[in-house]
Amino acid sequence: MTRITALLSKEFADLRHNPGVFLPALLTAIITIALPFFVAVIVPAWTGERLSDSGDLQVAMQMLQAQHLLAGLAAEAAVQAWIFQQFLPLLVLAPVAASMSVAAYTVIGEKQARTLEPLLATPITTFELLSAKVLGALVPAVCLTFACFVIYGLGILVSAQPGAARILVAPRSLGMVFVLGPLAALAALQLAVCVSSRVNDARSAQKIGALIILPLAALLVGQLTGTVTLTGWGISWIAIALVILNAGLMRVGIALFDRESILTRWR
Repeated sequence: MTRITALLSKEFADLRHNPGVFLPALLTAIITIALPFFVAVIVPAWTGERLSDSGDLQVAMQMLQAQHLLAGLAAEAAVQAWIFQQFLPLLVLAPVAASMSVAAYTVIGEKQARTLEPLLATPITTFELLSAKVLGALVPAVCLTFACFVIYGLGILVSAQPGAARILVAPRSLGMVFVLGPLAALAALQLAVCVSSRVNDARSAQKIGALIILPLAALLVGQLTGTVTLTGWGISWIAIALVILNAGLMRVGIALFDRESILTRWR
């Protein structure tokens, strides 16, 4: 653990000296936060039409008003709450997807700077090395996600109808942000780090790491179209599957990480 902590401190120091790698994540987070407010607040104010007057949203309004947490909400507030909850998976996944550039940089950047070889020559184990690399990208990604969630909630409190922000403390919402988000991030970043040890192009690692994001992105589309309704049990099963996947990815990463090749045949 001491060696992982030391390596993690080194990763954070390297990232502080290269803040540009966070720019894609920050830009993506800003767009992700703005999009649901554009749909739920700006468009209705601009057109002068209430969301609750739309026949397409009547079912969503009735479903939310039936929940104990949102009982007694006005029709417009209930529809806004539904929209804000539907965009939560995007709020969780967008910073994670963008932060994969950080994961790829932690390995490929060191290969290009010729600082990875001296590190591999030390007694550090592959598990310790991969853990530090993954955590070095995971911690900023999760912190960004949590910060986006706080800003999202404050924005709803300020601009949406009274009571709409209550949707953020629903078990489904909290599960997506504080359980599925970090677990999905861990899986994607593990895959990106593992691929980075075998390739010299950061974009290749990011593309393969994005494969973890695709199923959860499909979940977002399903929610927006009404074909998928994610319940508390659904979140629990997805979380269990992600825990098993993360354990498997770590074992695969250790097996695939070829220290000798990086030390002697890297070009």
